[in-house]
Amino acid sequence: MLSAVNYGQSIASQTTLGLHQNSRMNSTLSIRCFAANILETHASWRRSCSEQLYPMFNTIGSHLMIFTIRKYFLNQNNFKRYISSAKIKMSTGDNIGVTLKKVTTVLENFAPKKLSESWDNTGLLVEPYTARNITKVLLTNDLTEDVALEAHNLGCEMIVSYHPPIFAPMKSVVQSSWKERIVSYLLENRISLYSPHTSWDCVRGGVNDWLASAFSFTESVPLIPGSDPQFGAGRLLQLTSEISLSTAISKVQELIEIPHVRFALGRGKQMSSNIKTVALCAGSGSSVLKGAVADLYLTGEMLHHDVLDAAQKGISVILTNHSDSERGFLKVFSNNFQNLLNNEVQVFVSKLDKDPLVTV
Repeated sequence: MLSAVNYGQSIASQTTLGLHQNSRMNSTLSIRCFAANILETHASWRRSCSEQLYPMFNTIGSHLMIFTIRKYFLNQNNFKRYISSAKIKMSTGDNIGVTLKKVTTVLENFAPKKLSESWDNTGLLVEPYTARNITKVLLTNDLTEDVALEAHNLGCEMIVSYHPPIFAPMKSVVQSSWKERIVSYLLENRISLYSPHTSWDCVRGGVNDWLASAFSFTESVPLIPGSDPQFGAGRLLQLTSEISLSTAISKVQELIEIPHVRFALGRGKQMSSNIKTVALCAGSGSSVLKGAVADLYLTGEMLHHDVLDAAQKGISVILTNHSDSERGFLKVFSNNFQNLLNNEVQVFVSKLDKDPLVTV
């Protein structure tokens, strides 16, 4: 049976242990947790007492419990240290990695949001209520439910999805649609979500410049310049030397790492015909390429009538599938991104992300 002295010592031990173990929680939650430990010790002591001795020791024990708690918290230094520690832990998570703010700052320094198209939805799209440091980030072209699970299984606190999964306004976050389930899952697991989309298209060193790297060229300018003419949608390339259409197709397949592309031969052209200029746009290029003067158009997808119009004008067209014209950039960017974060964060590229279309 516990003596009154042993009981008081046990209470003191539980109080100190509770404050230490729960310093990562907010102050209210921590107090509740270590108070629960005290009450459990009290209950255990009570069960061990005989019915005759309990009334007397219950009074002594209760006074000891109250005295122990008051003694700890009336020590102003202890109280301040405890509250400060709780606030720090709650706002930053573990003492590793970097803050979400630092990661988003690095992303926006690389490609400012102001470069995004006005219709786009870019930037930080999901931010959990309780913040935590970022130690692992998953890059993906499209965020599906499988990719969200992949991020969680890898222990990622953040996902960077090139395409914004939140585009049309959401009227609810329930389980009825796959996009709502993703948002719900991310919030439940405290995973942040950032989407750069067209800011990565327009920036120098972004998705369109990666797609252009299939070729050797002397000049590359945006097809639709922004306020700064160095940035903008699409690219018009002046090749270093002429190459055949068949060679151009091979270069694109090598960069994108796909065995097949869709190809429209320009009127009056042959596969051996040489080209000197290429107009390109990653993703869906119909609106960006429309009216561009070039020997070859390269994009992920175009409307049928736009392809037909280009071909009848003698312009050949390569289509790779929408996301296949974008996804390869993630491998290149992952190393750069990790270096920009001073290797304090591990950066992964999704292995489950893929274009929904395949050639069969």
